[in-house]
Amino acid sequence: MRLETYMTPGEYAAGGTAKDHWRRTPRTTPVDDDRSIRTEGEIEMTVTVDHRPEAPSGPPKLDRDRLRQAQQDTMDTPRMNYSLLARMMFKPVDIMYGKKGSYTKFAMLEIIARVPYQAWERMGYWAVHRHAGRSALARRVFERIVEARADQDNEQWHLLIVQDLVQRTGQKQTWLLHKAAPWLIAFFYYHVSWVLFLVRPDWSYRLNAEFEDHAEHEYMTFVAENPDLDFVPDPGTYADEYGRYRSVADLLRQIGHDERTHKLDSLETMKEPRVR
Repeated sequence: MRLETYMTPGEYAAGGTAKDHWRRTPRTTPVDDDRSIRTEGEIEMTVTVDHRPEAPSGPPKLDRDRLRQAQQDTMDTPRMNYSLLARMMFKPVDIMYGKKGSYTKFAMLEIIARVPYQAWERMGYWAVHRHAGRSALARRVFERIVEARADQDNEQWHLLIVQDLVQRTGQKQTWLLHKAAPWLIAFFYYHVSWVLFLVRPDWSYRLNAEFEDHAEHEYMTFVAENPDLDFVPDPGTYADEYGRYRSVADLLRQIGHDERTHKLDSLETMKEPRVR
């Protein structure tokens, strides 16, 4: 894209990221992607922006064979050596919801899973404001914000999908276990995430990697222990946004693979946790 500004007929200035055309015109209304601000006898600016994704599209979607291989890879890979903080979150969840996986347990995990990305987004906006005078650095920080927001959106789709499965299978959810408890654990996790990010960003990313590793193994183990899920069709409630799969087993395998991708991203970011 480029910026073309016509102050008077024949004048032209190039640069920027859109096409701006200035002229005198009566009031009209915006049409499609042309954003217009017009008043009688005043200068009007029309900005045309090409269609483009505003955020990364999320983890890659796998076909059936690759999903089965992803599950086997997870089952063959030992869990990470979890820190004390991670175990402090996992233990209460196992006590309240059971050690074995279930849709209600996964819904609880997905409520918590969004938290570090929300914390990083908040800290990122603070950093953008702090480095506003250094545009290149501020832009790199904002790119991290966009990535965190995309990961947060991906976790939100997981929650919607799992909650749909809870309702379809008729599993009961109580206010204490499925409203109050997730909120309390998420509240704790959120503040731990942003404090760690403030003190040592790599610790915050490490904690998230541990949580994602736990979630990855929980999903893949659940599918392995419930082979009948391969014969349950994917309801496709969120197929337009997340994709349609042959079975609920494949749907859960995809979610498990997403968690692995988030884990690997956090481990990679640990190598350079501060934007420079």
